[in-house]
Parts: sequence; structure tokens; C-alpha cells
Amino acid sequence: MKILKFLLGLLACTFFISSCESDSSETDKEYPVIDNSTTNAFPIQCSEIKRGQKITFRARFTDNAELGSYSLDIHHNFDHHTHSTEVNNCIAEPVKKPLNPMLYINSVTIPAGQKSYEATQEINIPADIDLGDYHFMIRLTDKEGWQTIKGLSIKIIE
Repeated sequence: MKILKFLLGLLACTFFISSCESDSSETDKEYPVIDNSTTNAFPIQCSEIKRGQKITFRARFTDNAELGSYSLDIHHNFDHHTHSTEVNNCIAEPVKKPLNPMLYINSVTIPAGQKSYEATQEINIPADIDLGDYHFMIRLTDKEGWQTIKGLSIKIIE
């Protein structure tokens, strides 16, 4: 009788545990999408930005389930390192040592429940920064934690 009770208990536990597991078909396994191909998207690969001005970042973000957050990172590329995710390359200036490079990092939480989001963000480009080659990095993370990165090469000019 003890063995029968034990087996029935084990069977009940097995059913309980298996009912708690999530259906793998419901798990979000898709990366979010950064779309900067729309007509008002900015910046795009090889954009030139004047120092001392304000720019407006614009891109469209989508996800199959739910978006989470995005971050922007602008940093110098005076040493010609690469993060580019774009097919075409920009004309690079000679390698140089940074004296007063721009560094901009900002994260934004996307409102809950969004599958599509039009991102806009004003960014001041300081007037006293080094001119030259920079990277404009866009990192988009969905609610599940999947991340897409778009690395653009830009140039800050006089």
C-alpha cells in the first residue's frame, strides 16, 4: 500500500510540474528591429553633424512581442575601431589622438505594451568637441532581453 501511495504521489507531482512549464511556442525568440530607413530617420550611415548644434535622433523600433528599452551611445572613432553594422563604409580621416572628444550615453525605457515605437531624442552636440569620425550606436532591447545593435559611422564637422 505504501508503494502505491508513493507512486500516486509521484505521478501527481509529475503532472503538477509539467503543467507549470511554459509552452516553448509562446517564448519570444525574435530580436527587435531598428529601422532607420524611413524618410525622417536620423542619423544614417555617413551623416555629417555640425558641432554646436542640436540634432534630433529618429528611428522606428518594432518587436514581435514587446519592446523594452533603447540606448544611444556617441563616441569618437579616431583610432578606426569598428562597430559598424552597415554595408557601406564612410571616408575616414587619418588616425589621431583625442583631445576633447564627445561622449554621449543615454538610456530610455519604452512604455509598456509597445510592439512598435517611434523614437525621437534631442541631442546637443557641444561646440568645443574634437571634429572627426564618431560612432553612433543604437542598442534596442525587447522585454524578453533580446538585443539588436546598429552601429553607424558619423562625422562631426565645423
